[in-house]
Amino acid sequence: MVSRLFAAALGFALTLACADFASAASKIEEIVSPGGIKAWLVRDKTVPLLALDYAFTGGANADPADKPGVANMVGALLDEGAGELDSRAFQERMEEKAIQLGFTAARDQFRGSLRSLSANLDEAVNLLRLALTAPRFDEEPVQRIRDQLQAQVLRGTTNPNDIANKRWWAAAFPDHPYGRPSQGTTESLAAITVDDLKGYVRNTFARDTLTIGIVGDIDADGAGELIDRIFGALPAKATLAPVPDVAMQGRGERIVVALDIPQTVISFGGPGLARNDPDFFTAYVVNHIYGGGSMTSRLYHEVREKRGLAYGIYTRLIWMDHANIMSGATATRSDRATESLALIDEETRRMGAEGPTQEELDKAKAYLKGSYALGFDTSSKIAGQLVQIQLDKLGIDYPERRNAMLDAVTLADARRVAKRLLDTKMLTLVVGRAQGPTKTN
Repeated sequence: MVSRLFAAALGFALTLACADFASAASKIEEIVSPGGIKAWLVRDKTVPLLALDYAFTGGANADPADKPGVANMVGALLDEGAGELDSRAFQERMEEKAIQLGFTAARDQFRGSLRSLSANLDEAVNLLRLALTAPRFDEEPVQRIRDQLQAQVLRGTTNPNDIANKRWWAAAFPDHPYGRPSQGTTESLAAITVDDLKGYVRNTFARDTLTIGIVGDIDADGAGELIDRIFGALPAKATLAPVPDVAMQGRGERIVVALDIPQTVISFGGPGLARNDPDFFTAYVVNHIYGGGSMTSRLYHEVREKRGLAYGIYTRLIWMDHANIMSGATATRSDRATESLALIDEETRRMGAEGPTQEELDKAKAYLKGSYALGFDTSSKIAGQLVQIQLDKLGIDYPERRNAMLDAVTLADARRVAKRLLDTKMLTLVVGRAQGPTKTN
């Protein structure tokens, strides 16, 4: 009961902390630990807690080509025992002290997080240090997690959303790590050994590819000491196989995966823009108008509001280390899937040819400026933002410059970039009973 109360208090505190966006953005400072490890810090003494996020280069991309899922399995096992603590003991320590550790294998990074009340920070730091430097990978938790991951993969083979997503990426990036299933397959998960898990940790967790964001009741000296305690014993350099840049494939293709279901799932997308492209910010606004603005976008208005073909439809820009895409998805009644596909194509061509109106542009800019603060309304969100801004190489003053960059987007810019972004053929993946495929699988 005590630990649950602590956990509730921690969650409440994380929600309240650093709610003042302007204050948080202006207080970001870069620190360097005594051991030479850099991090960004936002000090907040309003509540006694600490949120730390970090990322190592080499997420699922660092999986062996014949064993996708290694990084994902590592992420599921790091809190299942480390050092002298077996799985039960490690979990009990976290529960007793209301410590939250998270581990996730993204495509380009392996990411992690720590959340702790200040009173329990010493124990939290020790547990994270052990998880990263001395994971046990004991037989029982390895087999238990393997079984769980295989069950997830099996469920995905009958889930139309999972099928559409995996098949789209495989078609867009054949023979590249981006096209492999990051969760693994039942066969690859069965073949992963403890040596594979240890090798991933040894090769990937290193100081030279480490990015850190810290928010909480701690000063620069304390944060530097904390960083060295957690990460200081890691290897100086990672050993990562090179991952090539890649252009998206399959443009103009429509692939149908036949499945007898009442709703047809549609995934579609085309090339996007790199985060450092001079046109990226304009593309971000254009995408919001086209399909990224939820209930205000053109696609939502045409597909959902006017015709009732779907409950929702969205698009988003995805920028990665080695490729960039614009991706979208929806689900519609199978007997009207062909109509939905035609409407998506029509709206894509129209936006590419004509671009947005001045009214659409003004509304999008106002929304995107006003909503940005929501990404800074908790300590957890701020810590994540600190890491992402560093990964994107946007500069420590980016949160303060961002809205001015939005204001600078003109209608001429938006129409030019709309043509660049959307005047192209999409790769479309349909799971269900839609008609008219280019390829059927």
